[in-house]
Amino acid sequence: MTGKGSRTRERILEAAHDLVMRQGYAATSIDQILEAAGITKGAFFYHFKSKASLAQALVERYAAFEEGMMRDILARAEKLSADPLQQVLIVVGLMEELFEGLEGPHPGCLFASYCYQNELLDEDVKQVCTTGMLEWRRVLVSRLEAAAERYPPRLAPDYRSLADMLTVVLEGAFVVARTLGDSRVIVEQLRHYRSYLELLFAR
Repeated sequence: MTGKGSRTRERILEAAHDLVMRQGYAATSIDQILEAAGITKGAFFYHFKSKASLAQALVERYAAFEEGMMRDILARAEKLSADPLQQVLIVVGLMEELFEGLEGPHPGCLFASYCYQNELLDEDVKQVCTTGMLEWRRVLVSRLEAAAERYPPRLAPDYRSLADMLTVVLEGAFVVARTLGDSRVIVEQLRHYRSYLELLFAR
């Protein structure tokens, strides 16, 4: 694909992502994407066979972004500490930093947006969403279990559930922040999660 073709494809994906995050997949039409991206219908169908193929490309692009962000955050945490509990706390702290500078509410997570309209999506798209969420779980569970060996918790939690709690906290915070128009909610809820971990594994 030429440089111009790559730029056009990226414009389509960027416009589609913004529209889907604002109004949902079902409510986003190809015509709206064309207008937002400033392209012709022919240009759209040159890059994507259908709206369904665009949905697949969107979620794969988002999954790659999430994976890259996760790798970067984990690498920073591992560089700062070899202690598994501290690594998890640092990961949450770094996520707080990511959201502290927001001017307005965060648009949310594409995986979650897609999940609300699961019946409209094919199995390949659903699998990308599932794989992305399970990877976060896997990474956190391994560190939480290692932390428990070093610092036996006051209560014995289900570590998969405790890892999933980070996703639950974030997604809930996105909804509340968007409803109230206050992005500080996201940082506050992440701090609550971090405090809970500190209390659970208190020495």
